[in-house]
Amino acid sequence: MIKPYRNGPLGALMDEYERATQELKTVLKIINQNDFIKIVDPSTKDPDCRSIQTIINHVVRSGYGYSNYIRKQFGDKWIERKDNYKINSPEIACDQLNKMLRYTSETFDNKWDLSLDNIANTKIITTWGQTYDVEQLLEHAIVHILRHRRQIEQFRM
Repeated sequence: MIKPYRNGPLGALMDEYERATQELKTVLKIINQNDFIKIVDPSTKDPDCRSIQTIINHVVRSGYGYSNYIRKQFGDKWIERKDNYKINSPEIACDQLNKMLRYTSETFDNKWDLSLDNIANTKIITTWGQTYDVEQLLEHAIVHILRHRRQIEQFRM
């Protein structure tokens, strides 16, 4: 079955976000429970990067954060993101990634047809001080998934 593609620039980015997340889930599905929770980098100063489990919690939490930035910018309803999504297994990780993607997709329910000008002229200032337009924020979200997928692959070597 051929997957239908979404229309427009936001649709293209959402399709790629889903693709990147699917690649991450493919990696997660072959990780056993012990490897998932094992502290791989005990000396890191970043608590989000100690184990695969903490990385995935960070990825999910960030995904909600990106969506909330966009929702707030457009005056849409948003939910408070959690600090801990209780991601205790690879299976729960995949489920939480799916929920985060659904929330992101719903963020665009009334925005799929935004013009490139509207997308580029919507400025979002993040808590880390970076200013993005909607397209750049979604590109950041995609690369965030890719970088952490790579990190998990390296942990498994």
